[in-house]
Amino acid sequence: MEYYSSHISRLIEQLGRLPGIGPKSAQRLAFHIISLPADQVRELSGAILDAKLNVRYCSICGTLTDQEICPICADPTRNHRQIMVVENPRDLTAYEKTQRYEGVYHVLHGAISPMLGIGPDDIKLKELMQRLQGDVDEVIIATNSSLEGETTAMYISKLIKPVGIRVTRIASGVPVGGDLEYIDEVTLLRALEGRVEL
Repeated sequence: MEYYSSHISRLIEQLGRLPGIGPKSAQRLAFHIISLPADQVRELSGAILDAKLNVRYCSICGTLTDQEICPICADPTRNHRQIMVVENPRDLTAYEKTQRYEGVYHVLHGAISPMLGIGPDDIKLKELMQRLQGDVDEVIIATNSSLEGETTAMYISKLIKPVGIRVTRIASGVPVGGDLEYIDEVTLLRALEGRVEL
C-alpha cells in the first residue's frame, strides 16, 4: 500500500539510493526538501547538477576537481617529490585536515580485492607508475588498514622497490578495518609521522 503520492515516493526512493541513507533518513530528507522554499530547492538541485557536469578527475593525481589540475597539484610550494597514495578522495581530504602533510597525493580510486574481482588493472596503478618516472624521493602508502588496503600496499611496495624509490607505509594508530575518512586528525597525524619503511 502506498502511503504517499508518486512524487513523494519517487523522491524518497531516489534519496534512499545514496550511500548511508536508509529508508527513514530518505523519508526525513524528502519531507525536509519538500518543506523548503522553491528557490532553495532550485539552488540544491542546481548545485547537484552543476557538480555532476563540471567535476572531473585531476589529470595528475586523480582527485576530484573542477579544473584540469587540482589546487594541490598546482601548488608550487608543495613537495612534489613526496607522493602519498590513498584509496579515494575522502582519504586525501582526511589528511589535508591535519594541515601538516606538505607533499602531493595519488588517488587509486579503490583497492585490490580478488573477492570482489578488483585487480591491479582496475585501480590507478599505471598512472602512479607513470608519475614515478619523474623526480620522486618517497611514496607513502596510506591505504586503509583493511585486508584490501594491506594487499594493495604490499602490491604497490613490490612494484616500486625495484625502481629504487623509498616506500613507506603509514604507521599503526589507524585501527585495522577502519576507514581513514572517519578517523580524527590527531590519529592520522600520528600515523603519518610514525610511518615505517616497507
